[in-house]
Amino acid sequence: MCFTVSVEKKAKEAIREYLKSNAGVQMPIDFNEELYLVSGFSHPLLHIIREGAITLSEWGLIPSFAVEENAGDLQKMTLNARADTIYRKPSYKESIVTRRCILVVDGFFEWRHENNRKYPYYIYPKDETVFYLGCIYNSWVNKVTGQVRDTFSIITTDANPLMEMIHNTKKRMPLILHKEDLAAWINPATPKTAVDRLMVTYPESGMSTHTISSDAGNPRKNRNIPEIKEEMRYPERDTPGQLFV
Repeated sequence: MCFTVSVEKKAKEAIREYLKSNAGVQMPIDFNEELYLVSGFSHPLLHIIREGAITLSEWGLIPSFAVEENAGDLQKMTLNARADTIYRKPSYKESIVTRRCILVVDGFFEWRHENNRKYPYYIYPKDETVFYLGCIYNSWVNKVTGQVRDTFSIITTDANPLMEMIHNTKKRMPLILHKEDLAAWINPATPKTAVDRLMVTYPESGMSTHTISSDAGNPRKNRNIPEIKEEMRYPERDTPGQLFV
């Protein structure tokens, strides 16, 4: 799955580069905050790239059929959308057809379960650039107040071998797009066959990773600090024969 990401310097530089390269794209809100670790369960506002615009959107898609009373509960369950069921799920089946978007991140976090412990990993591009995560969005209108809330969900795929080792329970990973495929992904006119070809597992050859402090999974700690991504090795695992990255 993908519930925790890093959105900081490289991601912001990539978004600014996208703006320069795509005349006419609107981004009414600038951003200065560094998000070294941000959890989807807090439903943060993050910048997503859509056709013709970059919008500040809540993580956790609220589908159009939601009403005020259940919008919050639905949003807790829509941080991720599985690629293999996305066309069948009521919350996602409309958005995947014409409302696709991209979340740019420096990296993301995942946990390996082993011997009744959880070991956190930071996963980032091997070429030291950014990951472009394939997402879907919806602009939900509160029928009581008229308020419009832009929301999104990150699509997930089957894990590659590296991510199977790390995310060894669900064996999932975020949909990561290649830079040359961004335009086709966000274009509402892209046919389903082409969209399906993009919803594939990203190769492990493009990824690097290392274990980090267990504080990464503790919401009572201040996790939004640069040090949260620093490598931390675990002596009980750092022995010959252990599967350790």
